[in-house]
Amino acid sequence: MLGAFYCQIMILVFKHFFRKNYVGLSLWPFIILKNDSLKSDVILINHEKIHLKQQLELLVIPFYIIYLTEWIIKSIYYLDRYQGYQNLSFEREAYLHEDNLDYINKRSPFSFIKYLWV
Repeated sequence: MLGAFYCQIMILVFKHFFRKNYVGLSLWPFIILKNDSLKSDVILINHEKIHLKQQLELLVIPFYIIYLTEWIIKSIYYLDRYQGYQNLSFEREAYLHEDNLDYINKRSPFSFIKYLWV
């Protein structure tokens, strides 16, 4: 079922949408990239596809609520917004598995949960 979903992914490019070192993000059902050349970065695209799968399994809106809540809590915990971002369960899962191009197909539902605690 979800395999067909990945054929529907739309990649958009917005050069002025990103700050600093950020080059891509997923906003269901889009992957948004900083520049056109990033479309060929299979690791980045896989990272963003992992986020799309996380968003889908949480029915999209709850994903964003949990993501923001966890980011606020971890930013306070680490006293640093970027370190808070790096330690989000969603990001930890995506960064850990972004180079495994078959991960999405073998991933168990709600796998991000095991990355909640530091």
